[in-house]
Amino acid sequence: MAEHRILDCIASPADLHLLTVSELTILADEIRQQIIETTSKTGGHVASSLGAVEIILACHSLLNTPTDKLIFDVGHQAYAHKLVTGRLARFDTLRTYQGISGFPRPGESSYDAHPSGHASDSLSVASGYAKARVMNGTDEKIVTVIGDAAVAGGMAFEALNYIGTEQLPMVIILNDNEMSISRNVGALMKHFGNLRATNGYRAARESMQDRLESGGGFSRAFAELGKRTKDSMKHMFLPEAMIYEQLGIVCTPPIDGHDIGQLREMLRLVLEMDGPVMMHVVTKKGAGYAPAMADPERFHGVGSFDLETGEDVPATRSGLTYTKAFGEALVAEAEADERIVAITAAMEGGTGLKAFHERFPERFIDVGIAEEQAVGMASGLAAAGKKPVVAVYSTFMQRAIDQLVVDCALPKLDVVFALDRAGIVGKDGPTHHGVLDISYARMVPNLRVLAPADTLELKSALKTALRMGGPFAVRYPRATEKDIVQGVPVVLEVGRARVVREGADAAILSFGTLLNRALEAADLLQDEGMSVRVVDMRWVKPLDSEAIAAAAATPLVVTLEEGTVCGGAGEGVLDELSRMGATPRTLVLGIPDHFIMQGETASLLAEIGLDGPSLADAIRKRLAQ
Repeated sequence: MAEHRILDCIASPADLHLLTVSELTILADEIRQQIIETTSKTGGHVASSLGAVEIILACHSLLNTPTDKLIFDVGHQAYAHKLVTGRLARFDTLRTYQGISGFPRPGESSYDAHPSGHASDSLSVASGYAKARVMNGTDEKIVTVIGDAAVAGGMAFEALNYIGTEQLPMVIILNDNEMSISRNVGALMKHFGNLRATNGYRAARESMQDRLESGGGFSRAFAELGKRTKDSMKHMFLPEAMIYEQLGIVCTPPIDGHDIGQLREMLRLVLEMDGPVMMHVVTKKGAGYAPAMADPERFHGVGSFDLETGEDVPATRSGLTYTKAFGEALVAEAEADERIVAITAAMEGGTGLKAFHERFPERFIDVGIAEEQAVGMASGLAAAGKKPVVAVYSTFMQRAIDQLVVDCALPKLDVVFALDRAGIVGKDGPTHHGVLDISYARMVPNLRVLAPADTLELKSALKTALRMGGPFAVRYPRATEKDIVQGVPVVLEVGRARVVREGADAAILSFGTLLNRALEAADLLQDEGMSVRVVDMRWVKPLDSEAIAAAAATPLVVTLEEGTVCGGAGEGVLDELSRMGATPRTLVLGIPDHFIMQGETASLLAEIGLDGPSLADAIRKRLAQ
């Protein structure tokens, strides 16, 4: 790494105020190199963070943070923000156990205004900051950065409506990079694409460049734009661009998001306006690193990689995963049943639906970053005789619980929810751990819930859900090699568990893929002369009452789940024991009632007592009481 970097002299954003545009441009290159070198070892969200470097530097060079607020929508674009807010020395711990988070986190730095991890919520948060400014009579600046895919989310539109109605003093930087995690979809995304392709767009951009270079003339032109917004926007853009203007939000012409001079000049002007302004900034995901620019979807979230080639480090590659097993199983089921439809919310690759899309393009639906729309649409499809499968990360499904309850479960519709990334997901941390789905699924009437223990059982769970009818949730995490099981999937008997190991001194009722850790604990206890019964419960709802009764015949009933213990499967077992009048000693093990930070999954499970040795120790101590 080069000596005497500007980056090494940046202790806080205030230092950026002293730099010239040329020096900020050099700093942007240094930051990119730092991001690439660090993430090649730690993995991370490379493409989006590389694309937002100049935006972040322009903001911090003009704002007085943390008094002024810089709010990110989905913080995986915020690595440059971390580097200039005092975290350079710890940046090599990015996304690691007890290191710094891959997302903004208020507990980590006063410069992090919002724990951004889910899309489309930044405008609502920013509107709260702006409303507080109005109520307090203060003058701090409120700036939020949101992508062209996230701005199409329902929550973002709700916020835009309120922001425009209240004329809140804030700046919205629309980071238009033509790329969400998967291909952007929807009318708004087509609008941005059409806008980029028009002569009006190019003319506006050239005009903006001329005005920026002319200094004072630009300022006068922008003031005129503010006075005659609608006419100006009609002249510069397509009529469709009026959507934000009609909401009462002034929109700027599109500018080059990698030109710090343009960004600073425009931002300086819009920060002085009394109402809401949207800065339209065009960027390139992965800017400055050829492999990321060539394949921004893979570099959205990537493991460690070779700096020169961008190829995955071999150790990070794995064979079959739960996601891939699900994708293969869904294609096989769809071959036999033309009613099956797959739905994703901008996560085609992440949820394993690429093969389905290629094989059945007419039965594949991507609604964009809009989980509520995905679930509501699934209910309509099911009511019309289709069999929709909504593939979604467990943590993102939290956004559509109301639609799950009212639109799908109440009318008992044939909708399958494939909840990927359930449990501890590792380096993305608390906003992405899927630890609440068992609890929120258990509470819903008519919804049946499966927690398969391996990839074959996942395929069987999917087959069962599609054959049985009614709403189903199937939860599964990232895989470990022990979870890879080949075979022919079968229809599972509803509410029937599988005894994996007999034992008389204790019984472990395991829900999901912690089964192997339960078996490891049983092996350790067997070495001490103790026999432990291990049961793969499979069904979270309905529970297997016979398996629970058999477990109650032992001195200790242990429940094990990679989900929160609050409202989880363990509580369901305790309820069942109470109804039976059974009174064995019990031990409910799962995710404790606090947020789990980022790190390797194995390290996090060990920390919270869910690895094999910790389980054995907990059982040993409980039996000794």
